[in-house]
Amino acid sequence: MDNKNIKKYDKYIRKANFGEAIFTFLSLVIIMFISIIKYKESPHIPMLIGVLIASLVALKIGYSWKFIENAMIKGISQAMQSIIILAIIGVLIGVWILAGVVPTMIYYGLLILKPSIFLVATVLITSITSLATGTSWGTAGTMGIALMGIANGLGIPAPITAGAVLSGSYFGDKMSPLSDTTNLAPAMAGTDVFTHIKAMFKPTIITYFLTLAIFGFLSMKYSGSSADLSSVTVITNGLKNNFNISPVLLIAPLIVILSIAKKVPAVPGISLGIIAAAILGPIYQNINFGDILSAALNGFVSETGVESVDKLLTTGGLNNMMSSISLTIIAMMFGGIAEETGILEAIVKKFLHKIKSTVGIVTATILTCFFTNATMPEQYISIVVPGRMFKNEYRDRNLDPKLLSSTLESGGTVTSAMIPWNTCGTYMTSVLGVSTVHYLPFLFFNLLMPIVQIIITAIDAKKFKLPDDKDTFTN
Repeated sequence: MDNKNIKKYDKYIRKANFGEAIFTFLSLVIIMFISIIKYKESPHIPMLIGVLIASLVALKIGYSWKFIENAMIKGISQAMQSIIILAIIGVLIGVWILAGVVPTMIYYGLLILKPSIFLVATVLITSITSLATGTSWGTAGTMGIALMGIANGLGIPAPITAGAVLSGSYFGDKMSPLSDTTNLAPAMAGTDVFTHIKAMFKPTIITYFLTLAIFGFLSMKYSGSSADLSSVTVITNGLKNNFNISPVLLIAPLIVILSIAKKVPAVPGISLGIIAAAILGPIYQNINFGDILSAALNGFVSETGVESVDKLLTTGGLNNMMSSISLTIIAMMFGGIAEETGILEAIVKKFLHKIKSTVGIVTATILTCFFTNATMPEQYISIVVPGRMFKNEYRDRNLDPKLLSSTLESGGTVTSAMIPWNTCGTYMTSVLGVSTVHYLPFLFFNLLMPIVQIIITAIDAKKFKLPDDKDTFTN
């Protein structure tokens, strides 16, 4: 039987029912939970087992293997833009660090640290670092540790400081075009990364300023304190002694920001940022074209002798993005099968048939992301699974895909650190030395973000409605 006949035959096979859909997802939840929590393994192989289970369910229903294989390929193809961007961002991070762009951003960020506004400065510094590197984990594990030590000298409680560190770290992770989650969310929703960042801007900035205001109020209690800033001095000296710091190097990120503002497509916009750094690097750092090629492929290896600096700046490169890319591919294989065989549809329709409003579906998406973070405790999966579950529902309701992508970040990315057994919650507790339960009340940015997202949706609900004859979904 040729391909054409197989596809025609498979169209007459029934879609998955609710029981089969629940079995597929519960199996994935159990495997992910055991693998990540009990055995501390990465989610890649558990997700691949989920693909196998979804395939067996599809075969049991009556779909041919050729149909299932085509569904996996279709799922992967829907994430190809995100995969390409992730690869290019790996290159960008490596080149930006080598050229001194990222060290310059971090250096100037540390200059704003003042004991009188310590908590506010902590949010700002971790925001800048996370925006520059695209990682909340790297920021918390380096700048976060240094800031926790300073807070101890000031007499500021560790849970409050941890809340400030993570609020800034997740703001940068959420808004940075260098972040893998910032690229993954639009891929799941069916839009592009720059449209996604612009869609997130209003609710995220409102939440950010509310967070700064709250920490500003709390800072007043410690305004008379003095602190030993020696750890910050060690970092700034480490950066200054190993890189030529110059505001001119900020041209590279400025180009990327302008590309977003001018609606330049993501790939050429990010590529312009790489080219700018590749031109400025040899001028300001003692590097050549071969060094640039090596950093682009394998990332930058920092050897400043300052542990916190080396830990933060040893990253980037195309090869270092392969773990994120492979997880995206496997997750999209699962999503492709679940979508084409009706597994996703069976679950979504069961729970959403009574939800009529835009605010209702946004709230349901956020709750699903939170539930996924708690049951399949990995930040990536909290974006991938809900993204594929709700994409068609948003399309059917004529809702702009950028609303879905923004909601996925507000419900998935930021809530991961709230779950003690999530990979993010576990990591943050280990590096900051504060339990999730203790820092959670001060995790103002992460706590407020889902609420503000819902409120902004309620206010701007009509703006997210597409005309009946318009479809801006890219997949």
